[in-house]
Amino acid sequence: MHEAPRGQPLDPALLRHLGISPAQTHYLVNAGWLQRLSKGAYLLRGDVLTTEGILAYLTRHNAGLHVGGKTAFDWQGVRHNIAFRPRITLWGVKAYRFPLWVELHMPYTYQTTRLFDDQFSLSECLKPLPLKNPSVLVSIPELALLELASDIGKRGKKGQSLEEAQHLADSMRNLRADRLSELLRHCTRVKVVKLVRDLGESAGYEWGRDLQGIVDRLSVGRRWSSLGADGRRLTLKP
Repeated sequence: MHEAPRGQPLDPALLRHLGISPAQTHYLVNAGWLQRLSKGAYLLRGDVLTTEGILAYLTRHNAGLHVGGKTAFDWQGVRHNIAFRPRITLWGVKAYRFPLWVELHMPYTYQTTRLFDDQFSLSECLKPLPLKNPSVLVSIPELALLELASDIGKRGKKGQSLEEAQHLADSMRNLRADRLSELLRHCTRVKVVKLVRDLGESAGYEWGRDLQGIVDRLSVGRRWSSLGADGRRLTLKP
């Protein structure tokens, strides 16, 4: 109990690392020292789940899971509206069935939208943050911007308003233009590339200049249009 990490569920592999066998796990559950959250997930008696602890557990079971989009910006100090109980924006590379207890302790959205071509690897765009759990990966700001743009106009919990995205873009003075351009060159989503161009033009920073050429690589002279969750139509210029 002294060595077990606090704030996160313990799975059988972690319990074995701590020297606890399946038989001992069963005993500890019956004795009240461990609370069974779901199959393969336990919590020490008296412990309280934290967002970082839940994410550390999920990362062990879902390779490629990371904090992205709006939450990645928020965790790196870029925010517009401060929510009382923010919904954590999660991205991954494959479908994953989350345990039911996750939503009770950590409201979240999860998506596996593929943004890039096969030649691009996300590994250099996902980093742990200082003073946070090192196993929890977070999108660098340039990737988070593309993920944020991808969420604009989507229905349901994943939806992101264009207005808030514009406010966030106004706070992104220090985005790296070279890194952003690299991401956009590998991006296969017309909507995402055009929205990043428009957000960059609106913000007026160096990273938002000269992006039309990248847009033209995917779509020349054509508008992009979609009906949003609120009934409003999002139309993007050629």
